[in-house]
Amino acid sequence: MNKIKKLVLATGLLLSISFGASTIHSEAATTSYQVKTGDTYWKIASKFGVPVTNLKNTNYATSNLLYAGNTIVIPSSSISDADKDLIAHLVNAEAKGEPYAGKVAVATVILNRVASPDFPNTVKEVVYQKSNGYFAFTPVQNGSINNAPDASSRAAVNEALAFGGQGKGSLFFYNPRTAVSKWIFSREVTVTIGNHRFAK
Repeated sequence: MNKIKKLVLATGLLLSISFGASTIHSEAATTSYQVKTGDTYWKIASKFGVPVTNLKNTNYATSNLLYAGNTIVIPSSSISDADKDLIAHLVNAEAKGEPYAGKVAVATVILNRVASPDFPNTVKEVVYQKSNGYFAFTPVQNGSINNAPDASSRAAVNEALAFGGQGKGSLFFYNPRTAVSKWIFSREVTVTIGNHRFAK
């Protein structure tokens, strides 16, 4: 009889530990958000910097309908706050004075490079990449990446994350009036925004 009691107690203890651990993990991985009037999946995803598709999948959404007052789950972002901040610094330096859409496009290039097998697979490595003695991004070389990003640069990063790689696959951007590399002009142009051409 003692063996049965011990087995029951051990099983109960194991289940309570497992349940407690899974509860802690799920709370750490997600956030709850109460839907407000006028909210859309796009607005919420842009606010939190998570892909719209992930947001909808996490909440088992089969349509775009949201109801004010309902609580939805915000999945964890695919990149850290430190990485978001680093991208915002680069966006601010590279796209200062450019249209907001151009800032989103610059952030998207960074995210596309991280996802591409042809580039390093972390944000930090992409931003600070050096090839043949040259930095991939001029602001890293001249130090302007260290200037504090403005609010629109930070918002652009979250919007690029919300967009979640649904664009045209841009991996490069350049100003055609100042670019000196003949190679960059050989790349397929995906879109032109402000003074920048984006290409893949």
